Amino acid sequence: MKAVLTVLGKDKPGIIAGVSLFLAEHGINIEDISQTIMQGNFTMIMVVNIENSDLPLGELTAAAKAVGEKIGVTIHLQHEDIFNAMHEV
Repeated sequence: MKAVLTVLGKDKPGIIAGVSLFLAEHGINIEDISQTIMQGNFTMIMVVNIENSDLPLGELTAAAKAVGEKIGVTIHLQHEDIFNAMHEV
């Protein structure tokens, strides 16, 4: 099962490391990634595979939010189908 993880916040060292460590600790594979810095704001979108995760999606979502709070960014994790449906024009 695939999910989309978004990260937003002021740019600072350690954001990618913190997010990647969280994903690795839970057996989540990064399949695609895009990140940029816009006027000092860090933005990243990842498509991740959560099939081998040690937690169900609901618990992963809460854990990702907690990681974001710890490193000072906003992290959202949602099923790929929900993300795509929300962003259709």
